[in-house]
Amino acid sequence: MELTRLVGECDEGECPTLYATDRGTLVVQGGILTDHNREVPEHEALVEIPVELIRKAVRGNLI
Repeated sequence: MELTRLVGECDEGECPTLYATDRGTLVVQGGILTDHNREVPEHEALVEIPVELIRKAVRGNLI
């Protein structure tokens, strides 16, 4: 899978980031949530990102 960085909260690789894939999907990078009361399948994870990250992508017509 090829990832193209759309927008991120910083220039380093360890920050919340939104990517587009060559599959026509989006991938988010953020902190994995562990303090929730949801049942999540082992092959999935809940990831927290700032709302502003999505706003920047929409304002920039990136998604």
